[in-house]
Amino acid sequence: MQNETKTNIIRLIVSILIPQAAGAIGAMLTLPSVSSWYAGLNKPPFNPPDWIFGPVWTALYLLMGISLYFAWKKGLHRKDVKTAVILFALQLLLNVAWTYLFFYLHKPLTAFVEIIVLWLCIAGTMISLFRVSTRAGVLFIPYLIWVSFASVLNFFLWRLNT
Repeated sequence: MQNETKTNIIRLIVSILIPQAAGAIGAMLTLPSVSSWYAGLNKPPFNPPDWIFGPVWTALYLLMGISLYFAWKKGLHRKDVKTAVILFALQLLLNVAWTYLFFYLHKPLTAFVEIIVLWLCIAGTMISLFRVSTRAGVLFIPYLIWVSFASVLNFFLWRLNT
């Protein structure tokens, strides 16, 4: 039992660190543009203040990590768990790619197209997680909601600045 507890603690830590690392990469790509390029964009009235994004994304990455843990805990030998983990990895890569496209390359239209693909992948990941663990799926709901909002915001930032 003690080995199982240690294994689960390690799984939880790794599961949380993976999305937080993606978030750190995203932050490195974002920070140089926030006070320059992004600050100069025309923004819609519903654009949140800049300070809100860091805490929201940190919380979302934490929820993603806990969700990954609940799936991983079911065992990577299971096909449904493998599928959920692969989709999880794909959506995380797409998450970082969006940040790269939007903030680093300053390509709002390309980022908008990509965020639609990201949204679909998040939805697919969430469905896959629900099949493995209800708790894992539920923890993805705030992320899907936030990316839905981010998609609308991305669209308006593109349209207001072309």
